[in-house]
Amino acid sequence: MQVLSSQNRAATKQNHTQGKLIVLTGPSGVGKGTLMRTLLQRHPELYYSVSATTRQPRPGEVDGKHYHFIDRNKFEQLVARGEFLEWAEFAGNYYGTPRQAVLNQINSGKSVVLEIELSGARQIRKSFPSAKSIFILPPSLAELEKRIRGRGQDPEDAIARRLHRANEEIQAANEFDIQIINDDFETALNSIETALDNFDTCQDS
Repeated sequence: MQVLSSQNRAATKQNHTQGKLIVLTGPSGVGKGTLMRTLLQRHPELYYSVSATTRQPRPGEVDGKHYHFIDRNKFEQLVARGEFLEWAEFAGNYYGTPRQAVLNQINSGKSVVLEIELSGARQIRKSFPSAKSIFILPPSLAELEKRIRGRGQDPEDAIARRLHRANEEIQAANEFDIQIINDDFETALNSIETALDNFDTCQDS
């Protein structure tokens, strides 16, 4: 399995006039957030787009680092002005990807990674058809339920809603360029890195 170092990948990027947009999606609780954080630690040359949201910050979250926290009125104004590359409502709150920040990075030659929900990924496919997409799958729904319960953050009705939604999202996995099962964390992470290398190869050819 070939995995480029951060230095080699960064050097390769300098030869491209434009970066790529890479979408990472999967059901809640599948571990895509942890995969994303570790990927960015290993590959600082990648640009992570910070989403905007109307939900309240959780303990330890920093505005501008984890999310741009804004109110619903401001969010809806930005939607009306077309300032989101994609946006969606999830669990009663809005989430969206600021358009201009992403385009600026891509035009400067940096590849941008987005961690977004299924509906947002579908919007990206329409508005940015050259984007590459990765869907993270759980080993099984039973394992996904175990992980969600293990977080201890949700009441029973919320867990039931998440599992129902996850089942629907998993049915859409074949819409994505790559499907990766997050059974073993390191294996899944290496598979994402390999996918990024393959995306580079496709662009070079």
